[in-house]
Amino acid sequence: MAGEKTGPTAVVPFRQFVLKIHSRCNLACTYCYIYAGPDHSWRTRPPAVPAATMRQTALRIAEHARTHRLREVRIDLHGGEPLLTGPGPLLAQAAAVRAALPAGCTAEFGVQTNGTLLTPDTLDTLGAAGFRLGLSLDGGSPGLNRRRVDHAGRPSWPAVSRAVRLLRTRPEVFAGILCTIDITAGPAEVYESLRALDPPMVDFLLPHANWSSPPPATTGNGLPAAPVGRTPYGDWLCTVFDLWWDGGPGPRVRVFTEILGLLLGRPSSSEAVGLSPVVALVVDTDGAIEQVDSLKSTYEGAAATGLDVFRHSFDEALAHPGMAARRSGRDGLGAQCRGCALVEVCGGGNYAHRYRADTGGFRNPSVYCADLERLIRHIAARLDAAVALN
Repeated sequence: MAGEKTGPTAVVPFRQFVLKIHSRCNLACTYCYIYAGPDHSWRTRPPAVPAATMRQTALRIAEHARTHRLREVRIDLHGGEPLLTGPGPLLAQAAAVRAALPAGCTAEFGVQTNGTLLTPDTLDTLGAAGFRLGLSLDGGSPGLNRRRVDHAGRPSWPAVSRAVRLLRTRPEVFAGILCTIDITAGPAEVYESLRALDPPMVDFLLPHANWSSPPPATTGNGLPAAPVGRTPYGDWLCTVFDLWWDGGPGPRVRVFTEILGLLLGRPSSSEAVGLSPVVALVVDTDGAIEQVDSLKSTYEGAAATGLDVFRHSFDEALAHPGMAARRSGRDGLGAQCRGCALVEVCGGGNYAHRYRADTGGFRNPSVYCADLERLIRHIAARLDAAVALN
């Protein structure tokens, strides 16, 4: 790719910048790994990002783009809940980045929201500025979103359903839906209810868990508790895959298209599977440069780098040991993963899901290892059968 060095010391620059616009949230989802997890760094950070931090972050993005001759970057404005600020700061951050980027480099802007604060005026304003909006949602019905409540325990669905109706009228703005898997909810019910909302993309996320904090419905050994099967998340996703594969036109389901691509020899673009280098970093509301938020599900300070946009470049972040470990591909995996026949597709799974406190690190298989194997082999078998028919 343009601007990258080649050879054994190749450096893959950051291309995705997750910028925290607001560090608080108006919801209290029962499974939230940020506000109910082991890392409490959000408590000491400014609720809203100051204008000076916005400007300096824009300059660092431009510096990185210029150094590596990038032709495009992706800017994701996150929280907390970014719409707590109203659209003004979102527009200001986008304007600062666009003004700073070197000639020949463009920026794509996205906002990830819980949808409860989305209004027609906000949607029109952000859409006119070129933003695309993604929704965080657990399904397309009140019952499926029972875990997504506000701080008084009230359901978020009435407000979110209005947001969905708004976004369905603006498909050019609707980026898709992030859905954290709840295996107590029927996979067919979840998928069909989301499909009915007409999103262009659905990204099913495994709950952020690890060997020291196992996934829901599993024991402390990472094995499912009775009466659930040995691969509850894999089984759930296989059911959804069959509905998606056999069901005709529908949304792109990211985990499935990523695995299919990897089976066909394409590189991954997700941290969930594959061995491609991580190309994303986070800038928090105080300007701290951090690793991806999923690491906050492991232990206090796991995402911290000690760097910030006022004193450090993003090239310095590239060299940070934590970043380097997440960018080392097969070499960053433990022996069990390196010797696995599925390593090129699985990639060891999400880095955060490999953590085990008693081994002091991340050189372990994913706590979802068996589930990922179940899903990958199932998709490979369906792909093989489809190829044989042709």
